[in-house]
Amino acid sequence: MHSPDKWVVLKISEDLYKVFATWYGGYISSDVWRMNSGIVSVEDDEDFYYFKGYSNSVYKCHKNSYGCSLWTRGILNNMIEKAKEEMNIDIIILEETVNFKELFNKKDE
Repeated sequence: MHSPDKWVVLKISEDLYKVFATWYGGYISSDVWRMNSGIVSVEDDEDFYYFKGYSNSVYKCHKNSYGCSLWTRGILNNMIEKAKEEMNIDIIILEETVNFKELFNKKDE
């Protein structure tokens, strides 16, 4: 299970959503980021969302930690620009106010 310090959900196409996760590096190392294989399902409890990916990995994301570090925001913005320019793919960062469990339950209906 992956437990990032910060996270956002990206909409990459009509039906592809991914978690973009950030871990703070600290004093002697830099921040690290990772994107999951694509969200298959979402569970939640009072404090966390649990995003299950196509690779069966689970990202345990605190509901109050939505966002990116300054460094990973730059990487993400660059990725969004390149996807648009080079492949004509729009990547959208979903708003923090989205109820992700509800969004993915509706997808399965």
